[in-house]
Amino acid sequence: MRIGFVVNDVKTEEAGFTTVRLATEAVNRGHTAYLIGVGDLAYDPDDQIRARASFAPKAKYKTSAAYLADLHGKSGARERIGVGELDVLMMRNVPSDDFLKRPWAATVASEFGRLATRHGVIVVNDPNGLAKASSKMYFQLFPEEVRPRTLITRDNNEIKEFAKEEGGTIVLKPLQGSGGASVFLVRPDDLPNLNQMIDAVSRDGFVIAQEYLPAASDGDMRLFVMNGRPLRVKGKYAAFRRNRSSGDMRSNIHAGGKLAEATVTETDLRIAEIVRPKLVQDGMFLVGLDIVGEKLMEINVFSPGGLGSAQKFTKVNFCRYVIEALERKVQYMEFYGRNFDNVDMCCL
Repeated sequence: MRIGFVVNDVKTEEAGFTTVRLATEAVNRGHTAYLIGVGDLAYDPDDQIRARASFAPKAKYKTSAAYLADLHGKSGARERIGVGELDVLMMRNVPSDDFLKRPWAATVASEFGRLATRHGVIVVNDPNGLAKASSKMYFQLFPEEVRPRTLITRDNNEIKEFAKEEGGTIVLKPLQGSGGASVFLVRPDDLPNLNQMIDAVSRDGFVIAQEYLPAASDGDMRLFVMNGRPLRVKGKYAAFRRNRSSGDMRSNIHAGGKLAEATVTETDLRIAEIVRPKLVQDGMFLVGLDIVGEKLMEINVFSPGGLGSAQKFTKVNFCRYVIEALERKVQYMEFYGRNFDNVDMCCL
């Protein structure tokens, strides 16, 4: 199997990233794995999609750190490949990371991915589905039962009124963005300073004002969903908890959150079942559900990270099972002569 992983920039990848772990696993299973930055993609005059792809030289690696060291080091190689000759193209770039500094890169990967499907390449997650999910507005397309009460606006007065309706405690965050950047917890005592908070968030566009979930004080849980179902191996779910650091409402790891073992409950599985039809409809092969109490806080469809964190607590190498799932999809395409709708293939 020849598999390409599209990332924001190959140079910024780290050994602990899920993408690097997946690439390492693919290589160790005998496949050819390429890392491709968004800016490495090209559309040639012969109507073919090509890319300047990076790959590591060895057939086996004990760790993802060793793999990445070779990829970034002198022994690493770059080759201009035909994307149409790949079996799988896995979209692992995060558009919101490029939204401000490289706006040209925010949507172009899914556009190239859409073209790749015309050549029979399996593209996961489905690029048309990813285009729908280009901002947090996508979250509002899921049933209200599983998400917090939300207002999306740029009007200060509407946000103030929403805060009053919620008893003065709300969460503010930008419509575009990730990783807990520009996220504020507004308490009743903060209402006199609400204008300044809104101005800070609205600099980048629309503002999300959201119901505060008291369970957020205990952090959140990331649960991985693959092929529309919670990823479960040998009775263990690909999941982990992120507990808040003292004085910070964000549980993102690089915002100071601490990792912990997760217990997946019937409530969590019910949430996953409620969102499953939409995820399957949009061709979302691998997704991260961020759950707080009985609600979803976010659905990460672009580059859900943390499979290594899940492995830390369960001792299960979930990357192996993700690559195995891709191997099966390639077999299906061989049976059907590479003639199958990509969005359907994504969750088979």
